[in-house]
Amino acid sequence: MMTRAIVYVLTLLAPLAAMAGDAAVGWHDLSRQERKLLAPLQDSWDTLPAERQQKLRKGAARWQHLSPEQRARVKQRFERWQRLPPQQRARVRQHFERFMTLPPAERRHLREQYREFRRLPAERRQQLRERWRSMTPQQRRHFIERREHARHLTPRQRRELHRHR
Repeated sequence: MMTRAIVYVLTLLAPLAAMAGDAAVGWHDLSRQERKLLAPLQDSWDTLPAERQQKLRKGAARWQHLSPEQRARVKQRFERWQRLPPQQRARVRQHFERFMTLPPAERRHLREQYREFRRLPAERRQQLRERWRSMTPQQRRHFIERREHARHLTPRQRRELHRHR
């Protein structure tokens, strides 16, 4: 079970690494550590596309360099992922794909917003979640439009905007 989990995690990590090349690699050409991590794929390894093999090898390399705490966190996330119902997994995949289509500057901005949200006290985060959930779709659209407009203002203009509300 844990080996399958590691292979799945490697599959998730693989797209984050750059491609090393498109050359296919035979099972016996892998290092001992790579074979150990990728053991569940041994029977099908030679039938995998070269690109997929390279991605899996990159994921294995990343896994080897993770600290025990990072590995534990990845395993915990994987277990949480496994417990999600299929429709929720599909939704997460859609959000990820949409996120990845954004320009790099927008992705950086969203990551920073998320970090800021995580730095808030737990009770404030909960209040914000409840406020969002209680909004109608129209109120949410209006909120997003206002927020988007405010993003393009200078700090001084933002203060003025808040003062007049």
